[in-house]
Amino acid sequence: MSGAPMVLTAAMIATATGGSVASGSPQHVIDGFSIDSRTLQRGDLFFAIVAARDGHEFVRTAIERGGAGAVVSHGFNRGAEVARGDALIIDVPDTTSALQDLGRFVRRQVGAKVVAITGSAGKTTTKETMADLLSGAYRVTKNRGNLNNHLGLPLSLLELRHGADIAVMELGMNHAGEIRLLVHIAEPEMRVWTNVGDAHLGHFASPHAIAEAKSEILEAAHSTDVLVCNADDPLIMERVRSFAGRTVTFGTAVTADVRADAVEDLGLDGTRFRLRTAAGGIDVTTPLLGRGNLSNLLAAAAVANELGIGLEQIATRAAQLKAVSHRGEVLRLPKGVTLVDDSYNSSPTALARALEVVGGERRVRRKAAVLGEMLELGDHSMRLHEECGRAAAAAGLDRLIVIGGDPAKALAQAAVHAGMPRDAVTWTTSSGAASDLILPWLDAGDLVLVKGSRGIRTDTVVDRITTEFS
Repeated sequence: MSGAPMVLTAAMIATATGGSVASGSPQHVIDGFSIDSRTLQRGDLFFAIVAARDGHEFVRTAIERGGAGAVVSHGFNRGAEVARGDALIIDVPDTTSALQDLGRFVRRQVGAKVVAITGSAGKTTTKETMADLLSGAYRVTKNRGNLNNHLGLPLSLLELRHGADIAVMELGMNHAGEIRLLVHIAEPEMRVWTNVGDAHLGHFASPHAIAEAKSEILEAAHSTDVLVCNADDPLIMERVRSFAGRTVTFGTAVTADVRADAVEDLGLDGTRFRLRTAAGGIDVTTPLLGRGNLSNLLAAAAVANELGIGLEQIATRAAQLKAVSHRGEVLRLPKGVTLVDDSYNSSPTALARALEVVGGERRVRRKAAVLGEMLELGDHSMRLHEECGRAAAAAGLDRLIVIGGDPAKALAQAAVHAGMPRDAVTWTTSSGAASDLILPWLDAGDLVLVKGSRGIRTDTVVDRITTEFS
């Protein structure tokens, strides 16, 4: 496996995208790529993507800010819009398709192996963990942040031109057909299917429908390709028989090829278990919290094991892992408050797992949670929020503050009906109000979990707590 650095000229880009160099030198070497004129770096080639805004409106701005030029769709009025006469303009039939075609072209040319990850929850943690386990032996590139959709994935694949051996790419979706497109772009030799959960149920009729959409990860495979999948998830295991390549399973099931047994929950200190593979077994301790992260780590370990990483190296790196920012970070603040920052996003399954961790922690004075409404659950929203309210009560919380609309109110009411004292539970409509409520209550020795969908902005509650108790 060897990923060689690659130089991209304007002529190569035009050929790969089915376009032509309308102005500028065909031999111009491109240093970087951008789809946002606000973050464009000097020398970047700007793709004028047509989305919520028409990127062609920002071609002039991109070039004035030092961009090398732009990729534009047929019919763009270059004379009226381009201020710098030497600017490179590549004319293509469609700019979105051009970006995707270029990402796939680079992916094919450099000789790197691509690992693609899908799942309802934990994709980013699995990606980061996998990249960490592999980086001791390989040059690894990965999606930056959440660049995992039809635009972010090809931008991430373009980073392979710098000479990585392996690309670890997460594939995001909200609707059927999206994973199929991403697989077509990435052409992965290894596919990882972590789980089927209840995130985005608002776009699907049922978890079975989500599983069908996720199963697009199995498509267009060669006999030499490998699928790494969750043996503990029946919705996955029902579907993997159609995969054309070889299947490797992970989980706690005794049938899993890469499995954890003798699992010991260590609360806020993470998890300890025995990792077993065909190559042998080893004891592993990881600071990542809860059973969800155990599954994420097993997926990463299965890929690392397939790619020749030894068990001792896996165990050593697992012990040094750190939570991704806002995804289950344990922050022990200077003034004695312990904050579990899981504010990046939320779903019913992920929230239940986080509450399990909090509920199992006994080394604190009091326990609280600030929970934001979980979005994109559609007709299932009220029922799932009520289930999470009962889980909050079962966690033994001393204080619960819930943020959002009627589903959040239903969560709060369900917690009270399940046994929490009415005066210990508050529903509010804003994260600012939630911060005002939790700050006076917290004191040294307390533990607080903060979790919610991104649109609820529970990260602002994290910021307020961090500032107050640092």
